[in-house]
Amino acid sequence: MSIHLTEQEMRAGFRGWNERGYLPHRDEPGLTQFVTFRLVDSFPSELREEWQALWKLEDDRERRLQVEAWLDLGCGECHLKIEPVAALVFKALRQFDGERYHLLAFTIMPNHVHVLMKVISTPVSQVVQSWKRFTANRANIILHRRGRFWQGDYWDTYMRDVEHEARTIRYIRNNPVKAGLVSDWKAWPWTYLSSEE
Repeated sequence: MSIHLTEQEMRAGFRGWNERGYLPHRDEPGLTQFVTFRLVDSFPSELREEWQALWKLEDDRERRLQVEAWLDLGCGECHLKIEPVAALVFKALRQFDGERYHLLAFTIMPNHVHVLMKVISTPVSQVVQSWKRFTANRANIILHRRGRFWQGDYWDTYMRDVEHEARTIRYIRNNPVKAGLVSDWKAWPWTYLSSEE
């Protein structure tokens, strides 16, 4: 897929390849993107020495695998394991499916969320920001708390081909099993697949 954006796409907020902080992003219409965003306390400061080493890994794939393994440990308060909060996020993700994006799969873990979506009319950065802003406000009300709920940035990886997409769907589907939350992915109530395999 070309990374040349039209004037109209740029006006809509698409930015092609771009960087915010230390994470590179690719944002253009028609891409299928695997997005991960996490709760603000999923990398607790008291364990900083342990997780800071992850950011020093030079191999992007290895760093991503290590970060995913760290998230699966379930550090932080894990607000997403609370049913009304998980249900809120589940509903928010589905809200504009088919309009701004097309959801292929997602799973809500105790301290992070994985989403595979095809970009339609709204840049990924705006979609993720909308999900986070909406759910943070309401989750804080449910939890009787204040302050930041989500970590500021997110990770995204565009799908290079059908096999890459199929592997990502398997990863999303099996993440609750891998993390030891359930023994069968179908038992996890916060996983969505647009069409079951």
